[in-house]
Amino acid sequence: MTRPNEHLVRGVGLRIGAVVTFSCMTAAVKLASERGVTPAELLFYRNLFSLPLISAWIIAVPGIRAIRTTRPLAHLTRSMIGMTSMMLVFVTLKLLPLAEATTIGFSAPLFATILSALVLSEHVGWHRWLAVALGFAGVLIVMHPGAMQGSTLGIEVAIVSAFLVACVNITLRQLGATEQIAATVFWFNVTTLAVMSLAMPFFFQTHNAAVWGLLLLIGITGGAAQIFNTASVRYAPLAVLAPFDYLQLIFAVAFGYFLWGSSPGYATLGGAALIVGSGLYTIYREHRLRHRAIATVEQPIS
Repeated sequence: MTRPNEHLVRGVGLRIGAVVTFSCMTAAVKLASERGVTPAELLFYRNLFSLPLISAWIIAVPGIRAIRTTRPLAHLTRSMIGMTSMMLVFVTLKLLPLAEATTIGFSAPLFATILSALVLSEHVGWHRWLAVALGFAGVLIVMHPGAMQGSTLGIEVAIVSAFLVACVNITLRQLGATEQIAATVFWFNVTTLAVMSLAMPFFFQTHNAAVWGLLLLIGITGGAAQIFNTASVRYAPLAVLAPFDYLQLIFAVAFGYFLWGSSPGYATLGGAALIVGSGLYTIYREHRLRHRAIATVEQPIS
């Protein structure tokens, strides 16, 4: 019999696995971009090489029936937004140092909080609005002229991509009411491959063995990150898992230093601290409010 603590440890381990594999993917994407691979190619090969791994996981764990859906248009909408956001993330990684790109990417939860109030009509208290304000203050510090090592275009693309990632999170929450996670993962990959297959005749290039190795690594690590991330929520609540996502910053700084000899400036580190702090506080507040709501519901009637 598995103990609750063992479930938590397994969930955290899977989440860290997702962070490690995703961090490896982003580093490989940047290396491939520097070797002439276009964002369109990156998007195509990322999904092409990850599809066998994801398909094997679906067959082995939830089963092939898990990809059935009654909401194909909702999946199409999610896939189009996700495809665009992933493309812009790849462009961001080409234009900005890894640490800065990762830091601005963590503004996505801030946009998601705003969208949850506007789109899902969720109540957002002043504590969370304060956290959002502090998080965006951190983004502004990172974007301050002279603080960034990348281009202005890279900053703009990073902000748009973070907003679209937040839009993806909102659509995933809407899909989650009726759809299994395996269906969402599978149909995103298939839809992206179908669309990018039409574009590949215009973007296809020949590459050397080293670049093909990077593209294969991008697909495998990207698929593994999806699987680890999906599996982690089966064993531990999101409030426990989400803080470990910020380990990506540590890996981004480490990869940036060892592969490119770059290190983030004080402004980037200070802005990152505000963004991470606001994110952790938001997670804490949501966790506390959820427990308070459960306690209210379970309170016996006297």
